[in-house]
Amino acid sequence: MRKWKWIQPGAALGLALALTLAAPAAAQEGRCAGGRSRSSAMWLSIAHPGLGEWYLKGWGSFEKAPQKKFWLGFIPFYGWPGYLQVKSAIDARNCRTNDELSFRS
Repeated sequence: MRKWKWIQPGAALGLALALTLAAPAAAQEGRCAGGRSRSSAMWLSIAHPGLGEWYLKGWGSFEKAPQKKFWLGFIPFYGWPGYLQVKSAIDARNCRTNDELSFRS
């Protein structure tokens, strides 16, 4: 039992060091251009199509919002909840700020 006592503090230190080094890499992965959060953009698009892309563009004037996604998002089962909600969330998660309505690019 005594021979393992020296490993426990060393293992804890090694784990803390690994987590400290891995955290900035994980944080970088979760960001789009401008330092905006990918997951926040995704959740905003789930709330209403187009909001996530608007957030990624830095909010501002309403012209920055994707007009087709935003306005068509009020149509039940096509906009919210529905197809555009999913499309907008996927686009926002992938840091895309387009106003395309189809998955074909």
